[in-house]
Amino acid sequence: MDDLKKPLLAYKAVFFDAGDTLITVPNDRMIFNNFLNKRLFYRQEEQVGQLVQEAIRLFYADKRMSAESLCSAESDKRFWMEIYTYILHRLGAEEQWDAEEIADCSLALYNEFLNPAHYALFSDVVENLERIRSLGLRMGIISNFSPGLRNILQDKAILSLFDPVIISTEVGLEKPNPDIFTLALGQSGLEAADVLYVGDHEWNDVWAPNQVGVDAIRIKRYDYHTGEGITSLAELI
Repeated sequence: MDDLKKPLLAYKAVFFDAGDTLITVPNDRMIFNNFLNKRLFYRQEEQVGQLVQEAIRLFYADKRMSAESLCSAESDKRFWMEIYTYILHRLGAEEQWDAEEIADCSLALYNEFLNPAHYALFSDVVENLERIRSLGLRMGIISNFSPGLRNILQDKAILSLFDPVIISTEVGLEKPNPDIFTLALGQSGLEAADVLYVGDHEWNDVWAPNQVGVDAIRIKRYDYHTGEGITSLAELI
């Protein structure tokens, strides 16, 4: 694989991001729209979908976060509620609801999107995780996510494949803070040169691990992902 600095078997482990790398919400616009419909707030599903993508890009995908980022379950909740509030305002929710009702709706949306049933593995995940494991490589997770990530990975029957599992809201650090990668190395007992990291975000998942000497490669899961990287986990092997 030309994008790898070393052959895969030169590493002892492959660590992964979770959201938009291993797991996705394939029906996010439908889930969001159905949620609003139940509250008698009707909009076109296409409009909702466009605004969901716009918000994700504005608040996360195209944003360069602080390299000293700390986090908690509460700050994760505030982050997602800010996204949902933005979407609701862009949909004109203030015409129907007051500020408190919009905040309540944003919180309810946050809880709705913690439901493991809404998540799916990308189609290349199971086969290629098995291939990586068959090569004798260890696998781990380093992810900015709510504590609910463990339930999601367990629901998809892959949690047991990973050690360590480092979740930002559990450890109080979040990418792109390089310290979260140092923590993962410490827990795993591996050296930076032993690990390849795979994730979807140029700043969080390539720049940040590189700061502590971990090689990283970006995976591009969506059409709006541009630049260098792979498009399937199969390209690692």
